Amino acid sequence: MALRGLIMDYAGVLTDGAEMRDLPRRARAAGRPTALVSSAGSVSREIEALFDVLVLGGTVGAMKPDPEVYRRTAALLGLTAAECVVVDDLQANIRGAREAGAVGVLHDDPDTTIGEVEILLALPD
Repeated sequence: MALRGLIMDYAGVLTDGAEMRDLPRRARAAGRPTALVSSAGSVSREIEALFDVLVLGGTVGAMKPDPEVYRRTAALLGLTAAECVVVDDLQANIRGAREAGAVGVLHDDPDTTIGEVEILLALPD
């Protein structure tokens, strides 16, 4: 199944520099739906504007690392979890995403994460 959606974490991922905040913009420009999944109760309007769907706190009835949060978020994007790439900086959350069927990218540094997501979602340079 082709990977068509991007689900990202906030703290530790999007807060890791402008190039990380550019990644959801690039994904959307390439026609890939985007979602933010965060334990945070709110994010800035700048961050909100980067995503098609926001899942903050337990708004979908599940929280990370529960695999159900990724299934429900993918459904809000009109996709299955198996069609999504999940980027998070915590191993437990990546495990939950993988259990849901998503492809997980453990964020450690921007260059590596961006390179992996570009390949997985076939993003143009």
